[in-house]
Amino acid sequence: MEKTQNRQQTVYGLRPVMEALESGVQIERVWLQNGLTGSLSGELRRMLKERGVPAQYVPVERLNKLAPGNHQGVVAAVARVAYRNLADILEASGEGTLIVMVDRVTDVRNMGAIARTAECTGVAALVMPDHGSAAINDDAVKTSSGALLRLPLCREQNLKTAVNMAKQYGFQVVGSTEKGPVHYRKVDFRKPTLLIMGNEETGISGDLLRLCDIKARLPIAGEVASLNVSVAAGVMMYEAYEQRTGGAGE
Repeated sequence: MEKTQNRQQTVYGLRPVMEALESGVQIERVWLQNGLTGSLSGELRRMLKERGVPAQYVPVERLNKLAPGNHQGVVAAVARVAYRNLADILEASGEGTLIVMVDRVTDVRNMGAIARTAECTGVAALVMPDHGSAAINDDAVKTSSGALLRLPLCREQNLKTAVNMAKQYGFQVVGSTEKGPVHYRKVDFRKPTLLIMGNEETGISGDLLRLCDIKARLPIAGEVASLNVSVAAGVMMYEAYEQRTGGAGE
């Protein structure tokens, strides 16, 4: 069955969710009831894994709020956006291409603000993990002023694999970190660049940071340790934009 919850479309029930997956409907994420068993649920879990759809086990009370009725222990949120294939974005890239990767950014308003600036500065795509990332919901779309509906989005099962793929296509990988040895204005963003922004609390994960070719810092004059991730991303993206346009992008 289908319904609309706060303007977000959901599909619920074992067979309806499986049929949605088979028909090619893009699913944002799926909530499964704790302790759900049976052959159909096993088949659904296999389908979710094959398609890289995030799944979360929750109490039945949570499902009852999402989809009152006979949800059979399964509720799926239909994606608000159509996700793109990262390999296709990389294949079509050229000099000055900037792709932004967000590592575990969980606040929907930060995600929306990053997407808004990315769209304004000509970023080629926004890459996010399929687990542990902010949902692309109404709040995120509203904060982005609709940019999330226009900007190419890529959802990747493994960000390390995505980074290595970008390197194979000749991209330099720049990590934004307050401990970086390179001032952000010393980065040559005229080269094809994958810019990684870390989450709101701990920054870029160690595994991704080790893959960075350049660790770039934004100077901090005050006592606060770091900038908000959407502000830091905005500074970096506009530096890249200025370099690509020679400061003549008005």
